[in-house]
Amino acid sequence: MSSVIAQLSPEEEVVIHEFASLCLANISVEYTGKVQIFEHGGLEPLIRLLSSPDPDVKKNSIECIYNLVQDFQCRTTLQELNAIPPMLELLKSEYPIIQLLALKTLNVITNDKESRTMLRENQGLDQLIKIIDTKELNDLHIEALSVIANCLEDMETMTLIQQTGGLKKLLAFAENSTIPDIQKNAAKAITKAAYDAENRKLFHELEVEKCLVTLLGSESDGTKIAASQAISAMSENSSSKDFFNTQGIPQLVQLLKSDNEEVREAAALALANLTTCNPVNANAAAEADGIDPLISILSSKRDGAIANAATVLTNMAMQEPLRASIQGRDIMHALLGPLRSDNPVVQSKAALMVAATACDVEARTGLRNCGGLEPLVELLYSKNDEVRRHASWAVMVCASEEPMAVELCRLGTTTIPFNTL
Repeated sequence: MSSVIAQLSPEEEVVIHEFASLCLANISVEYTGKVQIFEHGGLEPLIRLLSSPDPDVKKNSIECIYNLVQDFQCRTTLQELNAIPPMLELLKSEYPIIQLLALKTLNVITNDKESRTMLRENQGLDQLIKIIDTKELNDLHIEALSVIANCLEDMETMTLIQQTGGLKKLLAFAENSTIPDIQKNAAKAITKAAYDAENRKLFHELEVEKCLVTLLGSESDGTKIAASQAISAMSENSSSKDFFNTQGIPQLVQLLKSDNEEVREAAALALANLTTCNPVNANAAAEADGIDPLISILSSKRDGAIANAATVLTNMAMQEPLRASIQGRDIMHALLGPLRSDNPVVQSKAALMVAATACDVEARTGLRNCGGLEPLVELLYSKNDEVRRHASWAVMVCASEEPMAVELCRLGTTTIPFNTL
C-alpha cells in the first residue's frame, strides 16, 4: 500500500498517477482497503490529484475519495485538508462522470456542519444552483439537490440562498419539474430546512405551500410521501397551517385511500400535525370525507400509520358533531387492534382516542360489548408513562357511570398500586 501511494507524488509522471489512483479506487471499494489507504496517508495526495490536468486521474481520485468518506474519520480529515475547493472545481469539468462523483462526495460530507460551512464560504451554493438552473445538466440535478438539501439545514445557508434568489429558483424548479426523483429530492430539501422556525418563516414568505400542494398531485408515490412529510414540517408554522385548510387537506385525504401504505402513513402524519390544536383544520379534514379512510387505517400493518390516524380522529373528536359522526362508525370495534398492539406509541394514541370518544353511554356500552375494556385495563400495567397516563384518562371517562365502573373493578383496576400510575 505504501508503495502504491508513493506513486501519487508530484514527481511521478501523469500516466503513473493514472494507474496508481485507479488501483486505489478499486482497493477502496472494500472496507479493509479504505482503512489501509487512510492509515497509510493516502487521502492527502488523492486530494492534491483532484487538480491534475488529466481527467482520468481526477476521476480515479474523486472516486477513491468518495469511497473513503463513507467513514466518519475520513470526513473529519478531509475538512482539515481543505478538500472542498478542489471538489467544487470538479463541478466545472466537461466530463459528467467527474461532476457526478464530485456531487456524490459532497452529498456525503455535507452531512457534517463544518463541511457545509466550508462549501458556503467557497461559493459552492452558487455552483449548485447554477447546475439545477441548467437544463443540459439534468443528469446531475438529483445529486445537486441532495447536496442543497443538506446545506439548507443551516440558517446561515438558508438566508444566503434566499438573499441571492436561489431559494425562489429552487421552489420553481421543484414545482415545474416532471422528473419524480427531482421532485422528491426537492421536497426532502424543504423538509430538512423546515425543521427550523426561521426557515419555515422564509419558506412561507415564498409561498412554498403552493409548491407542496402541487407535488401532492404527482404520479410518483415517492414524491407524494416527500411532499406530505414537508407539509408535516411546515405545519409548525401557524400561517402555513391556515393555508393548508383549503389547499392541501383535501388532497391529503385523497392520499389516505392510496394502495401504498407508506403514502397513507405520510398523509396521515401531515393531517395529524395540521389538525392538532386546530379545530378548523380538523373540521376541514372531516368535510373532505376523511373519517372513513382514517378509521380504515386503524387496521393498517404500519404502526406509524395507525398512530397518525388515531391522532387525527382524536383531534376531530374534540368537536361534538364530529365526535358523534366518528362514534356512528363503530369506532370502538376499530380500536380493538390498536389497543392490543405491542407498540407503546400505538397503545398510547388508541387509549387517548378512547378517552376522546367514550363520552356517552352508547359509546361506552359499545366499547364494553366489543371487548375493549380488557385491553384498556391491561394498558394500566404498561411500563410506559404516557401509555399509563392515557389509559388512566380513558378509564376515568368510562367509569363515569355505575355499570361501567363495576365492570372495570371486576377487571382489576382497583388492585393496581397507585405508585404505578
